[in-house]
Amino acid sequence: MDFKRMEWRLLLRVGLLLFTLSTPALVIIQGWAELLVFLVPIILYLVVDLIRFLRQAQEELNQFIESVHYRDFSRFFNERTASAELLSLRRGFNEINTTIKSINREKEIEHQHMQKILELVNTGIITFNQDSGDVLMMNEALKQLLHVPFMKSIHALQKRDRELYTEVLELQPGSTKIATAHTTHFEKSTFKVFLSATAFQSDGQKYKLVAFQNVSEALDETESKAWEKLLNVMTHEIMNSVAPISSLASTLKERLHESINHGATPEDMEDLEVGISTIKRRSDGLLKFAATYRNLSKITKLNLESVYIKDIFANLHRLMQPTLAQKNITLDITLKDPHLSLQADTNLLDQALINLLVNAIEAVKERPDPTIVLSAYIATDGKKVIKVTDNGIGMPKEIQEKIYIPFFSTRKQGSGIGLSLCKQIVMLHGGTIQVQSEEGVGTAFLLRFS
Repeated sequence: MDFKRMEWRLLLRVGLLLFTLSTPALVIIQGWAELLVFLVPIILYLVVDLIRFLRQAQEELNQFIESVHYRDFSRFFNERTASAELLSLRRGFNEINTTIKSINREKEIEHQHMQKILELVNTGIITFNQDSGDVLMMNEALKQLLHVPFMKSIHALQKRDRELYTEVLELQPGSTKIATAHTTHFEKSTFKVFLSATAFQSDGQKYKLVAFQNVSEALDETESKAWEKLLNVMTHEIMNSVAPISSLASTLKERLHESINHGATPEDMEDLEVGISTIKRRSDGLLKFAATYRNLSKITKLNLESVYIKDIFANLHRLMQPTLAQKNITLDITLKDPHLSLQADTNLLDQALINLLVNAIEAVKERPDPTIVLSAYIATDGKKVIKVTDNGIGMPKEIQEKIYIPFFSTRKQGSGIGLSLCKQIVMLHGGTIQVQSEEGVGTAFLLRFS
């Protein structure tokens, strides 16, 4: 409204000036030249007044532009001393300054809020210019993680930790990676960091944001728990073999002393022979146990080829049919797409599926209607899934958490190695294995491949 009033006043001035400028011509035509004595001063006054008004408005505008240029929005344009013509202009400038100050205040609060959040999170974050390497932001968590007080450029990291510096630069936006960080703080040490990156543009500049998470403690804890479970199983298996051997060896030692002192009878010799055979058999079992453990790390290379899943299922059916028929177990094969194929090492994949079928046979052998289902399909996420389902006894949750631990077995005659090998084989194919089980209902193993 104020600017509208200012426009009307400016138009009024221009209108009066145009009127007074056109009046002398009319006066001369009418022969009233003596009236020019009165009109000329009025014209001069209107011209000077218009120039003065425009100059004042220009000065006010220059001051406002200067305050915007230097971002000095604290400047106040005095409205009390302003003329009626400039009052609306100054009032408008003050309103603009007040609005900008309010916006800046909100941005400052948001910035401080973000800074506090970045200080509180345990994840280290750094943002740098991808072209120049200049660091835009580096939070306190990263400074403590890398033991650096400040980094002006990401290239400064090269002198402190060349390996980590290379990993950070080569990490593509949207990617993640576990890298090794080195520190010389007090003493040289290393730790694992989980890196994730993203990128954005601002004012035509490309920036890269990298997040650092120290995962050494989590990995150490996971590794410790894995070793604890493994050692518990190994201790159980070894003690099951060593305790009888030790007891039998003590008995044989006593019988041997009695035979030496009192003379050996044929029955004593037979007992000694049986005892020694038993010790040998259990010792061989321990050697086989150790050899099986060593073989876990031998599978490292795959001979990949394209193979139809229907052919894999057909081979498994021929191989397992005698055993299934002997135990009256039904094997159902469900494959809607006969052209479904995989890039796989058929020998290893067959071995993994045989182990799963053997476990399924053990699970259903005492069920009233024992059934095993082999199926394959493409999941909603595009993964190819091979599923082995049985209606056996199922497994409790505490057992499901241990089934992939080497040598863990719920069967007295089980080696506890089958599912460990299955998981390793599937992982070598870039896949995952998942178990779904409910006690009294059955179990399903899902092998997912890309």
